[in-house]
Amino acid sequence: MLRFENVTRTYGPRIAVDNLNLDLKRGELFALLGHNGAGKTTTIKMLVGLLKPTSGVIHVGPYNVTENPREVSRLIGYVPDLPFLYDKLSGREFLRFVADMYGLPEASAKAAVDRECERFQLTDFLDQLTESYSHGMRQRTVFAAAMIHQPEVLVVDEPMVGLDPHSIRLVKDLLKAYAESGKVVLMSTHTLTVAEEIADRVGVMRDGKVVFEGKLEALRSAIPAAGQSLESLYLALMEV
Repeated sequence: MLRFENVTRTYGPRIAVDNLNLDLKRGELFALLGHNGAGKTTTIKMLVGLLKPTSGVIHVGPYNVTENPREVSRLIGYVPDLPFLYDKLSGREFLRFVADMYGLPEASAKAAVDRECERFQLTDFLDQLTESYSHGMRQRTVFAAAMIHQPEVLVVDEPMVGLDPHSIRLVKDLLKAYAESGKVVLMSTHTLTVAEEIADRVGVMRDGKVVFEGKLEALRSAIPAAGQSLESLYLALMEV
């Protein structure tokens, strides 16, 4: 459903992403891990069309991200690391605006807003101006907006940053459930415990390259002396 084929992105002489190859299937939650500057955010920005690869191809379903941006945008939902909302709109107005952007008919848009309101527990504040929202409320509203058109691929960049424990539990459960419904979830995160708990596979990036990609059990077998937690395995991998 989602493929990176020999994808490279450079900034002048610096290689931010180096010959990336990934293949994500339906029903899979994939966690992309790495230090700051490893290439995670550049990878995500190329996928959602904010950057173009210097070379290589990204496919979402049958579509080339660079050649078919409109078709790809209908298949992807994107939650950035810094949630953006229009402060002078209520949450409901913002979600209706996003639904209109995706071309949902009136009845479908209303049903979609109601569905995501229930999914992300927005009822208590949905009709308040978003300028009054806490970080957790903003993040949940942005998640709802990203899923308003029920995308085949959900891309989330650092989804747990700044969330309270209740919101973290809610987001973890929903990401897992969304993947299990047959969609693809690509999550970039520094929160290794979250990746360990909900990811089907992990990819570890270092200096623009994927240095490990697979199930956690395979990583434990590859570095048996590092311990069993993803944190200890990750730190050991960074030292190889």
